[in-house]
Amino acid sequence: MAGLSAADLALCAKAPLFAALGAGELEMLVGSASVVAYPETELLFSQGDPADRFFVVLAGRVNIFALTETGDQSIIEVFDPIATFAEAAMFSSGKFPLNCEVVAGSRLAHVPAAPFLKRLAENPKLGLHLLSGLSRWQMRMIQEITELKSKSPGQRLASFLLALAKDQEGSAQVRLPITKAVLASRIGIAPESLSRALARLKSVGVESHGREVVLTDIDALRRLVREGANDLP
Repeated sequence: MAGLSAADLALCAKAPLFAALGAGELEMLVGSASVVAYPETELLFSQGDPADRFFVVLAGRVNIFALTETGDQSIIEVFDPIATFAEAAMFSSGKFPLNCEVVAGSRLAHVPAAPFLKRLAENPKLGLHLLSGLSRWQMRMIQEITELKSKSPGQRLASFLLALAKDQEGSAQVRLPITKAVLASRIGIAPESLSRALARLKSVGVESHGREVVLTDIDALRRLVREGANDLP
């Protein structure tokens, strides 16, 4: 465990929650944070634990999950760099509503609740800035839910792959940042449906080799997301 370095503070500034804050304001709010490296995958917190802090993903990934009746994990959300998570629990019930697993190789900034909330109370304007960031997150969630309901499994998968390719044109090679089982849960389909969707996307130039995926025709993939394709095999 270490304090927040200047480089880590610069990473935190990229999180949507802090987007409206100046450098001095950000340091005032998160200066008491500590940075923890996780060489192994482990449980970060469990449902019902006190929400006495929130977190910033500086490197790696965390999975927010619920447990099914059979004890299996159902992935609710995946957070990658640079994202904050668990702040809503700190602001509301004071308890974590779900479970969280941090993946091996991750680095998280732990922001303790007490000094953070104290500084917010002393500087109400900062609270408005944070609300702006939370609103952006809410809009993203609404957009994702709308997409899940309106698009086919193939379109959902294509959207995910295009997001990994960012603004590349023509062709691209991307690596899935999560396992296929987690990806299936992430985009709201069954694991077997993911395998079928990958097979169907071969007709628009998608080649899967484990977690390495080659997109040979990005324009065709974009058309699929935009227009759908009833003639996919």
